[in-house]
Amino acid sequence: MKFNSISVVGLEKNTGKTETLNYIIKKLDKKIGITSIGIDGESIDQVTSTPKPEIVIKEGTIFATAEKFYKQKKLTAEILSIEDDLRTSLGRIIIAKALDNGKVVLAGPQSATKIKKLIEKIKKLGAEIVLIDGALSRLSPASPVITDAMILATGAALTLNINELVKKTKHIVNLIQLEEYENVERLSSLEDGIYVISEKIEKLPIKSLLSFKSLEKHILEYGNKIYITGALTDSFLKHLINQKKLENVEIIVKDFTKIFISPETFNLYTKKGGKIKVLKKTHLIAITINPYSPHGYILNSDEIKKRLKEVIDIPILNVREDELCLK
Repeated sequence: MKFNSISVVGLEKNTGKTETLNYIIKKLDKKIGITSIGIDGESIDQVTSTPKPEIVIKEGTIFATAEKFYKQKKLTAEILSIEDDLRTSLGRIIIAKALDNGKVVLAGPQSATKIKKLIEKIKKLGAEIVLIDGALSRLSPASPVITDAMILATGAALTLNINELVKKTKHIVNLIQLEEYENVERLSSLEDGIYVISEKIEKLPIKSLLSFKSLEKHILEYGNKIYITGALTDSFLKHLINQKKLENVEIIVKDFTKIFISPETFNLYTKKGGKIKVLKKTHLIAITINPYSPHGYILNSDEIKKRLKEVIDIPILNVREDELCLK
């Protein structure tokens, strides 16, 4: 596998993220490093009180977790580093090497900067590839600023309606696969704010899109190409959709994790000709599905895969049934 780091992110809690992680750990024939953004690996789900798969690591794996959970590990390990500057609410981050197979609860820092720093430290200590376990509804570890690639977990926990499941999953994939802006260097060093891009770059007198209506004129009267360093919101895009022509309108954001818009709004905007681009694109390498709902319902796994494959052109698998090539 050509990637140095991969995030595994669930679209909802109980969509099979931990099983996906365990599958990758078992299949990869490399020296693995692993940590989490947030907490994962508990045997009982803290929200639904239902059993959940624990994270199983193999001998030689380098893992990073908060010191509280390091003491609770179900394996023998050698401490490689104690990170005082990566302290969490559960204590300092301990980086250790597993001396046998066993189970561990992972807890890592929640900021992108600290996670990136932790990945680099794990690599320096000998890991060939680092896996990041994404926390509930938190897509930030999937940012291309943090990891080279991502695997997305979806399933019955998201919705029991297969049509809705396909629509919501496809929407996230659409955002992940947005086209990259062609002149990244021109924008990447700009400080936080809203900018109009033309022959020159003009910073608008608002800090975020929360106050776009306070501008003296409609935002498109300043220019059709707008760079937003923060979040792109549904209300802002709906405001643009009210305009008659959007063929020349282009919104640029840092990456897909900064976009918070509904499938309906996104589709309306793009049908009217509007474009959204990113400074850096995330490499989505696979989607895994979990047909089991935490409330006891089971969807048809083959039907979910079939429907998703009709609209998404990347590997889609149920890790309990299928094989993913991880060379």
